[in-house]
Amino acid sequence: MLSRLLTAFSMLLAGSLPLTAQTEEKASAIFAGGCFWCMEPPYDETDGVSATISGYSGGSEEEATYKQVSSGATQHFEVIKIDYDPARVSYEQLLNIFWRNIDPFDADGQFCDKGDHYKSAIFYGNENEKVLAEASKKAIEEKLGREVATDILPESKFYAAEDYHQDYYMKNPIRYKFYRYSCGRDARLEEVWGKKSS
Repeated sequence: MLSRLLTAFSMLLAGSLPLTAQTEEKASAIFAGGCFWCMEPPYDETDGVSATISGYSGGSEEEATYKQVSSGATQHFEVIKIDYDPARVSYEQLLNIFWRNIDPFDADGQFCDKGDHYKSAIFYGNENEKVLAEASKKAIEEKLGREVATDILPESKFYAAEDYHQDYYMKNPIRYKFYRYSCGRDARLEEVWGKKSS
């Protein structure tokens, strides 16, 4: 046993033993963009994103369930937590995806979903993320020539949503597409941002 530990230590010093914990970088970002079902797909398609989790954040209450949040009984937002490798995708890239998938001018919610829990927000986890978020918001205001309603808030406790909400667009593709279409999400996104380049 001792000889194996000494061998491993020697390999570590020589640089021939992989340092998994140090080489695998992981980070997370939390964004509120209205219906969390609709915010999962663009991040799931992004190289460097390892997971998207729908949930709730931003409230001071010690518990958050869909029933509570959707009734407006808490201060939580519907959010998406994105786990990613910053060596493969930057926080700035995640911000760009976020903006392109929300209506930044809607102060009452997002698309057909209204209420504080559907408002858009960026939750920063550190000072660097705060600076980047504020800079991106300013750039959007300059690009579109209007004041942006999206909040930039300090990260608070995240609560994962119930299992049936996770990957909803894959589990229930017909219902998801009907909801997204009837909510007018894509039509409004095109109105704000123009057509997606193919």
